[in-house]
Amino acid sequence: MVTVEPPIERLSQRELRNESARVLREVGEGRSFVITNSGVPVARIVPLSELTPALPVTRPARRRGGWAKLGIERRESSQDFLQSLDDLRSDRG
Repeated sequence: MVTVEPPIERLSQRELRNESARVLREVGEGRSFVITNSGVPVARIVPLSELTPALPVTRPARRRGGWAKLGIERRESSQDFLQSLDDLRSDRG
């Protein structure tokens, strides 16, 4: 027995915006959609019950630039956070 899946309907971004209730109801019933922007497919809406393909990690994330470039070393404080906060608050009054 061969099961044939129905074709995935294509929706424009405008149709998704205007008919979001209908689309979400149909997704909840097991239907999938491809969303297009100016005719170009950009996204797919699928029910949560469908398995999502695992994305392979090709390289670990690295931190570049920003604060890491400054080379600031953390200093340990003799005060805990609440003591420091109380000190800051007392400076206001």
